[in-house]
Amino acid sequence: MCDELKVIERVLNGDTDAFGILVKRYEKQIVNYVFRMIGNYQDALELSQEVFLKAYLALKSYKSEYSFSTWLYKIARNRTIDFIRKKKLNTVSIEGKGDEDGLKPQYEDSGLRPDEVYEKKRRAVLVEKAVAKLPEEYREVIIMYHVDGLKYEEISDILGLPIGTVKNRIFRARKMLKDMLEGEV
Repeated sequence: MCDELKVIERVLNGDTDAFGILVKRYEKQIVNYVFRMIGNYQDALELSQEVFLKAYLALKSYKSEYSFSTWLYKIARNRTIDFIRKKKLNTVSIEGKGDEDGLKPQYEDSGLRPDEVYEKKRRAVLVEKAVAKLPEEYREVIIMYHVDGLKYEEISDILGLPIGTVKNRIFRARKMLKDMLEGEV
């Protein structure tokens, strides 16, 4: 946090290259969040660039009493919501064919037997499809909590919701997922 404040101060004092430090630190998280929300990697990359550009241009309005990552996620969330509203995207599984972008899922050798690998992949696909079917308000908290590893407080700040509401949405999302996956996994 303190290190980030120094970098932000450098940027505000004219060292524009210093912003690259912040981009490098948060780029993967922001791209991953946006990708999981919209399901298209190329669009996620473009939106993420817009998020960082908007953050750079609005850096003077950043208040240091808040976490920089929380502020950045708020920008990413708002930009993603705008994109979804404009495109009215159909959600698709991340584990899908991927041929439209030429991207194919890559798997490292896990040391598991082929039947175990197949079962693990099958379960992951089922879970991803179930997450994609969740209403947006539940899908985003599940992604932020379980995929991005954000804490309740961070999610609360990003979404502008009380912590109790965040916990309740995560609880309800898990229940929905459990009901959807009953007998499948």
